[in-house]
Amino acid sequence: MYKASMTVVCTDLKTGGLILAGGASRRMGRDKAVMDWAGRRAVDRIFDLARQVCGGAVLVAGGDYGLPFVADPRAGAGPVAGVLAGLAALRTEGCRTALVLAVDAPTLTRADLAPLLAASPPGAAYEGFPLPMVIALAAIPAEAEGSWPLRRLVERASLAQLTCPAPVALRARGANTLAEHEALLARS
Repeated sequence: MYKASMTVVCTDLKTGGLILAGGASRRMGRDKAVMDWAGRRAVDRIFDLARQVCGGAVLVAGGDYGLPFVADPRAGAGPVAGVLAGLAALRTEGCRTALVLAVDAPTLTRADLAPLLAASPPGAAYEGFPLPMVIALAAIPAEAEGSWPLRRLVERASLAQLTCPAPVALRARGANTLAEHEALLARS
């Protein structure tokens, strides 16, 4: 269910933010969203980044972390199911475009996202990384299914594939294990 009480109202930019945080975190062994990243939860770091660069509502898909959120349609449905639910909620907020981020990549920077946000419609992702992505809501294929892999959504929405600089790739890859968490934290 969509929790609207804390929603940031869209501005003229009409770009909303969506943070995917509904995974099981099996490789990490604990909820990645609440892991400590230099004194802050991962979900708070990435949420604040989205709020800084987006002009519209920012939502977390998959879990209630005390932030505006949209629940996954069903547990274990997959990331595209969370994307579709989140984009539907952003559409009701008047957003036309969305920046989609992963909760396990909380060291991304505004500069990392700038090329994606500057891309022409229908949007863009970095080569080799389906997230982060910027996608025009109108570009969501009518046949999109929650069971799709993220790469299929990127491909079917015809998002531009931008070259990903090595430092950005490290941050975009994020952390799926404790070792990756410690390595990425040491670099940030």
